[in-house]
Amino acid sequence: MKSSNPVFSRRVFNRNNSYAGFNEQKPHDGDSAVGINPYTQGTADLGKTVQNADAPPDTQLAGPQQDSGTAMTIDDVVARTAMTLGTVVLSAVLAWVLLPVDETNLSRSYGIAFGAALLAFGLSLVQTFKAKPLPALILAYAAFEGIFLGVISSVASTYISPGVVIQAVLGTMAVFAGVLIAYKMRWIRVTRRFYGFVTAAAMGFLLLTVANLLFSAFAGGDGLGFRSGGLGILFGIVGIILGACFLALDFKQVEDGIAHGAPREESWLAAFGLTVTLVWIYLEALQLFSILSGGDKSA
Repeated sequence: MKSSNPVFSRRVFNRNNSYAGFNEQKPHDGDSAVGINPYTQGTADLGKTVQNADAPPDTQLAGPQQDSGTAMTIDDVVARTAMTLGTVVLSAVLAWVLLPVDETNLSRSYGIAFGAALLAFGLSLVQTFKAKPLPALILAYAAFEGIFLGVISSVASTYISPGVVIQAVLGTMAVFAGVLIAYKMRWIRVTRRFYGFVTAAAMGFLLLTVANLLFSAFAGGDGLGFRSGGLGILFGIVGIILGACFLALDFKQVEDGIAHGAPREESWLAAFGLTVTLVWIYLEALQLFSILSGGDKSA
């Protein structure tokens, strides 16, 4: 089953440049960069801000800052995420209805699904390396990802268990709600060490997934056994936990963007990251519940 999140390098805003790492340290009172906002306009204004670093806090930000009407807000993030997830759901429903899965067209449906998955993956990589978010590209990614999810979900519902898709959807929603509550309560603290650990763990997880697929393709069966039986259940749980960690990174990205006056267009980047992560969690949940339902094939 596809479970890839290419957005390992999250953009996080700090006071010294547009993007930086986690757990930034606040400058000391004597530092020349106290109070600098990365979204102040113009180098001349930035110079004035540095010169006024020793001024009272209310006058430190001498340069004009990001207009509050063009700065990212939580409403922007919610709206863009709703559009992106809505595109995923709509295309998934259309794929489920228009590409019915049965013995006569199973190969064709699989071909369309994995072709769409490759296109979605390619578009996600393009967006990852773009300097700015491109709404059309993000929505195109969501549409192709939805086609893949629709066919895979239909296969799981038809050949494994009719209720497995509902279980995966509810499981994804539960993980999202749980991580959001934990993050807001500060039970989860996103630091540079946390980010590094999650990235390393995710890379290892993906390498094992690729190895399993290669062994499966050349040796037959389930390859290394990471997608069936007890080992498959453990692997699925690990995948969901990693998805939950990526959600925490997404929430950190949104929080920092709003706090530091990121441009409104960055809300599309936040929506993109959240969508990729939720797709990851759904696929891992679908795989896990498929195994628990007695399915001996990955969805």
